[in-house]
Amino acid sequence: MPDMMTLLPTLLMLLAIGAFAGVLAGLLGVGGGIVLVPAFYYAFSGLGYDNAQLMQICVATSLATIVFTSVRSVMSHNKKGSVDWDILKTWAPGIMVGAIVGVFIAARLPSHTLTIIFGSLGICVGLYMAFGRNDWHLGETMPVGVLRGAISSAIGFLSVLMGIGGGSFAVPMMTLHRIPIHKAVATAAGFGVAIALPSAIGFMIAQPPMEGKPPMTLGYVNIAAFLVVISMTMITAPMGATLAHKLNVKTLKRVFAIFLIVVASNMLREAFLG
Repeated sequence: MPDMMTLLPTLLMLLAIGAFAGVLAGLLGVGGGIVLVPAFYYAFSGLGYDNAQLMQICVATSLATIVFTSVRSVMSHNKKGSVDWDILKTWAPGIMVGAIVGVFIAARLPSHTLTIIFGSLGICVGLYMAFGRNDWHLGETMPVGVLRGAISSAIGFLSVLMGIGGGSFAVPMMTLHRIPIHKAVATAAGFGVAIALPSAIGFMIAQPPMEGKPPMTLGYVNIAAFLVVISMTMITAPMGATLAHKLNVKTLKRVFAIFLIVVASNMLREAFLG
């Protein structure tokens, strides 16, 4: 067990990261996981825990926090009438199926591979957030039928592999089909619940290798980190939702995109170079 001089800075870091992740969840609809996964990874690594599936623990713990953060965020957005419930209801089943499949795959992948997946997809998401344009469109209406099933399942599957709430994929997908950005962000918060709830339950049921596992870990979900982070995200998610209707989200997305690319690139570097 690490001593107090090591635990205290880690606790303060997780509190700060939780506050930041909550704001992002409400502001950009990204669920906070895009920040939490690398934060957990560096926190657990810094504390000396070297479980063979450490990345899975980070992903699962992130998804557990997203259940509560997304509910808080979507309720805040709904008060402003921004949530498109028709899209949410019709896309949620496919997203949940993809999420469940993602749990089975993620639990069987080496931690090294999952780190590479996060880093690679994180860079792609960051590049789109930085350089994507509002006049890019794939269609006039949201996909339906088989195409909707395929895209929704892919969103759920990839989101679980990254430990995120789906907004990083869902918001661009909706805006590319002419859904206004504020409505897309609000609806994507609801996608986070459909992704995180079944996957968090699945990860808690699964059993990772015991050696090097952080204490207070249920299945793959670290309860201690979960409680620390959720204490902050529940407070700050509504703040982000309020800011989303007041600030220039486009500028904020580009600033965050740079941060995301740097973090994802560093995780790739560590995965390949050690």
